[in-house]
Amino acid sequence: AIVTFHPVAGRFDSDYDRSKFFRELHGWKQTVPKNGKKYLYRRPGLLDEVPHVRVADSAFIVAMRDMQRVTDYFDEWADKVEFGFMEMVSKDMKMLRQLMEEDDIR
Repeated sequence: AIVTFHPVAGRFDSDYDRSKFFRELHGWKQTVPKNGKKYLYRRPGLLDEVPHVRVADSAFIVAMRDMQRVTDYFDEWADKVEFGFMEMVSKDMKMLRQLMEEDDIR
């Protein structure tokens, strides 16, 4: 399925709220200073756990078997983010292999 979304800026309570949406979707890098050193951690988001192919900033392709997780996530943000998806058939073997290989890694 090809998934598209549009965060509606005026619907977010704050910049933090909007940032939280993107962090939970894409993940983020966290820097923690401790004892004069900086430690970098990668915090995963939904798309770190769901095999996908990024099409644009607000569009990506996922296998239909993973659509429930994606739909559940966007349902949590339904009052602030417009979301839609369309089932598709693809003969692009490179893309299909990428989706399958990422699934093997999980």
